[in-house]
Amino acid sequence: MIQYSQKCLDQFRVNRQIRPKCAGPYGGIETVASSTAKMVVVRRFDRASLNGFVNPFSYLQPANIELLTPEGSLLLLPYDEVKSVCFVKDFEAEPESRRIFLTRPKLEGLWVRMIFRDGEVMDGILPNNLLAWEVAGFTVTPPEPDSNNQRVFVPRSALKNIQILGVVGSPLRTRKKKSAPASDQQTLF
Repeated sequence: MIQYSQKCLDQFRVNRQIRPKCAGPYGGIETVASSTAKMVVVRRFDRASLNGFVNPFSYLQPANIELLTPEGSLLLLPYDEVKSVCFVKDFEAEPESRRIFLTRPKLEGLWVRMIFRDGEVMDGILPNNLLAWEVAGFTVTPPEPDSNNQRVFVPRSALKNIQILGVVGSPLRTRKKKSAPASDQQTLF
């Protein structure tokens, strides 16, 4: 278990402008996000891909992306150089081959088609909630979420065009209710 001194936690709250929910037994520590790192492969324009780790809560900075390399150095990558950030299960696995949906997706959300600056096309599912979208770009679920790529972040500056192809699982459409049996119909039991 990682223990932080109260002074460090207070400084963290001041820098991040986090207010404790309640004074509870831990003195508001429940407001601090867990220290977790996710494995990512950063695809860049005209350069080799980078493997590394990111904190999913703070890797998107105002002007760049924070990436911790496996060697332990911290890289700040400008959004203009990044094509996509793929959250992966394994660094050594094969890159995903299918980039578009072959049929209508089953996941709920907005089915989008992204066209990159270099002409590459990729489909994905965006959450159907505008508050869940990042300012710097879009985090989508790829066509095969069970493959090595689980999520993909695409910066806005990497895109030439983005189109909404459909809305899957719209909350506006209600399902038809089963009609009640006619009153003159006899019941079996």
